[in-house]
Amino acid sequence: MTTVFFVGAGPGAPDLITVRGLRLLQSARVVMYAGALVPEELLAEVPADARRVDTQHLTLEQITAEYAAARDAGLDVVRLHSGDLSIYSAVAEQVRRLNELGIGSTMVPGVPAFAAASAALGLELTVPEVNQSVVLTRLSREASKMPPRETLDNLGKAGALIVLHLATHLVDEVVRELLPNYGLDCPAAVVFQASQPDQVILRGTLGDIAQQVKDAGLKRSAVIMVGRSLAAEGFRDSHLYSCDRDRSLS
Repeated sequence: MTTVFFVGAGPGAPDLITVRGLRLLQSARVVMYAGALVPEELLAEVPADARRVDTQHLTLEQITAEYAAARDAGLDVVRLHSGDLSIYSAVAEQVRRLNELGIGSTMVPGVPAFAAASAALGLELTVPEVNQSVVLTRLSREASKMPPRETLDNLGKAGALIVLHLATHLVDEVVRELLPNYGLDCPAAVVFQASQPDQVILRGTLGDIAQQVKDAGLKRSAVIMVGRSLAAEGFRDSHLYSCDRDRSLS
């Protein structure tokens, strides 16, 4: 029975793919990938006689037809996606089509862009008594609409660390909507092409980050982060290593 293995390729650096994902790629008979988003170094791991399908210009119907053809040929498929599969991956609608075709699927997670951005900044996003929640979100524009209650104003009321994908070109709107809950002095950062050779890191506040983004000419492929934990100092140590912690409960 044919199985489609959805594999998160990670944020861009080819060595950030998981061992499991790499092994699947190295033994694949059919590989589907978005050519503009997947590193060439990863594609070099694909067997020379495997079928390769670049999906960057294909419709969902055409992608579904490729899955059906693999099923009819009795072949498994490795479907490479950039980043991780859990957010903004467009995997859900593919799985729905696979279920309709009677094709099984499984997912292999990848390093998400926000995690790579956090690593580039050298920061933990959840700092004790500063930020303990991370909100991953985007803005509603060319892509599908956001649910009515998931506005930045609503999401920002708790003061959680906000991470925005697919919003670099809308940075003015991001700042405008977050200002009432976070203030001009709230730390902000933007990481472009996290983990890749052309990575760019911008650090500032809600008061100046938009201008920094414009000056750097960034319009895509960047993660925006806003929250107090980005510049936290003097915070208490985690309870994890505290002398007062009862380790008999571990």
